This record gives sequence, structure tokens and C-alpha cells, in this order.
Amino acid sequence: MPVEFRADLHIHSCLSPCADLFMTPRNIIEKAASLGINIIAVCDHNSAENIAVAESIGKKRGITVIPGMEVTSSEEVHVLGFFKSLEQVSDMQAKIYEHLQPGENDEEAFGMQVVVNEEDEVLGFNRRLLIGATDLPVNRIIELIHGFQGIAVASHIDREGFGIIGQLGFIPQDAGFDALEISSRTTMDAAAENFRMYRAIPWITSSDAHQLEDIGKKTTGFYMNHATFEELCLTLGGKDNRKVIL
Repeated sequence: MPVEFRADLHIHSCLSPCADLFMTPRNIIEKAASLGINIIAVCDHNSAENIAVAESIGKKRGITVIPGMEVTSSEEVHVLGFFKSLEQVSDMQAKIYEHLQPGENDEEAFGMQVVVNEEDEVLGFNRRLLIGATDLPVNRIIELIHGFQGIAVASHIDREGFGIIGQLGFIPQDAGFDALEISSRTTMDAAAENFRMYRAIPWITSSDAHQLEDIGKKTTGFYMNHATFEELCLTLGGKDNRKVIL
């Protein structure tokens, strides 16, 4: 029988150069647990190298970690991809790495890109230019996500910077998004007024946390049977009394 699960499906770890270095998988999970959050998605910029650790810690704390990634398109639009397994997100990562801008990360300009273990020990630094855009257009990114049986979500559509409406001026009808994300900056009442033309696509809201104190700033309720990726897919599709609660 369906019950409500609370989810924050857009959290950056210390792998994202713009995230605080305290955003380790362990700290993220502990913060989410303290807030009673059931499901999170770690979505670093153009990479997924801290997800295996986050998933392992999450299992021990009873929190479902959805493997995710936030990909930057050639139009500088952010697109979230959620996946069922580490294998699928790793395959997506390999594709994205093929399409990153050349060059290395400038830690002084953009920040460190840190890969850690379950004890917060540094395993290494990702030297790729993760902060930059890929050479893939939005529609191709969505195709890749769907090709790996993932969920494609337009990030923070209410933001001018890196939101699809801010970058393109609109959301193409045939884009193929499975959901649209409203950021913590906009109330649901304001979103309902400003983006009512896009209500045919399911909405979620999440924190886009880059610091520990922002985790859970916005969450989405999912009324479903279990805290799993499969149930998330069914809920976004409105199957069998499942529903999204904003």
C-alpha cells in the first residue's frame, strides 16, 4: 500500500567544484537522516564518482541513494539524470567524459573536485573540467539518459542561470523530459502561476544543496509503495494511486 516518502533529489557532493568540501557522502547521509529524509540523489556536475560511496553509506543508514548526475548541455542548460544502478550511471559518466571541454580543472578559480571514501579520506582529485559545458545539446543528453533507462529532469526551471527557460526561452514540447524541477527560490504558488503552461509534465522540488545546511531546504513527497528507483518511475507516471506531493 502506498505511503509517503520524502526525497531531496538534487544534492552536490565535494566532487562538484562549486560545492563545499564538507559535502562528503558521509556528511550528506547523516544530514539527510537527521531530517527524516528517506531518499536522496547525489547529482554532481558531469560526473558520478562519489555515488558508490554514498549508496553504500545510505544502505547502512536506511536511506535510498538514487545514482544521479547533473549534465551541462552545449546551450548551458542543466539536466538531471537519475538511474537505477551504479552500472548505468557509470556508463552515462563515460559518455559525458567523452564530450567534456578539453583542459584541466583550475582549483583556484573553480574549486576542488574531491573523490572520497566512506571515512571521508581523500582518494583523489578529478582533474577534468567538470564545471564546463559539454558539447551535447539538451535533446541528445535526454536521449542518452533514456538510453540508459534513466529519468531526465530539467533542473531548476525557475532560475535564469542554467535553467532551460532562462537559456532557451521555453521548454520544447518534444524535449522528452520526465519531470521539471522547481528550485527552493520559488514557492509552489508562484511556480503554478509562472509555469502553468508546463503542468502536463510532473514537477519535483529539491534543494540543489552545495552546503550541508541547505540539504532538505526543499523536498518532494512521493506517495508510493517502496523507496526505489522503479517506484519513482511509476510515481512520476501517476500509476496505480501513486502521486507526487509538493
